[in-house]
Amino acid sequence: MLELDALTVRYPDFTGCYALTVPQGTLCAVIGPSGGGKTTMLHAIAGFEPVSGGALRFARQNLLPLPPAGRPCSLLFQDHNLFPHLTAAQNVALGLKPGLSLTAAERTAVEEALAAVDLADEATRLPGELSGGQRQRVALARALVMRRPLLLLDEPFGALDPGLRKAMINLTDRLRREHGLTVVMTIHTPADIAEAADLVAFVAEGAVRHVAPPSALLRPGHSAALDAFMGV
Repeated sequence: MLELDALTVRYPDFTGCYALTVPQGTLCAVIGPSGGGKTTMLHAIAGFEPVSGGALRFARQNLLPLPPAGRPCSLLFQDHNLFPHLTAAQNVALGLKPGLSLTAAERTAVEEALAAVDLADEATRLPGELSGGQRQRVALARALVMRRPLLLLDEPFGALDPGLRKAMINLTDRLRREHGLTVVMTIHTPADIAEAADLVAFVAEGAVRHVAPPSALLRPGHSAALDAFMGV
């Protein structure tokens, strides 16, 4: 279980204070207006934002003393951060060893991760030779190969067209079920995540304002702020 208890991030012009509980194996979609603090929350969980107060636990382990590399999570960004001069397999392998000197077992793990995202036949291609959806799948495979139980995705599919975006969400949902992952995903298109998510958290003005299953939270009339965000 992922637990945020008054997890606080302070800047001169912004304060985020987050309270959220995500059960193990759950896909939690995070929605809300731009600048409301969604990305800040994910980065605080991953260890990339300075935390000034509160608690952060995963599987009852206190994560706050741990550096980003020591936390049981991987973070996938919208721009996927692939190196253009490395092949798909090499980009995935970076999740294991930056120096790319892999053991036989690690090479097998890379192959399995690419197969899991249906890219087994594209291992030797460069990012520039892949489609946008394929590049995003390479980034997802790199997150999978790290074998960390908490997967954080920050608007990972926002640049894709609607059909491909939905396909990537379905792929993420399938992989989290197969690998027993807990997933927290920020997204600007709530309708795309309604069928896959177990929970939806509405973040605005630096706080988690509402948390509920999508069937309840995405229904008009839940709150004025949420209706305004949804365009109701």
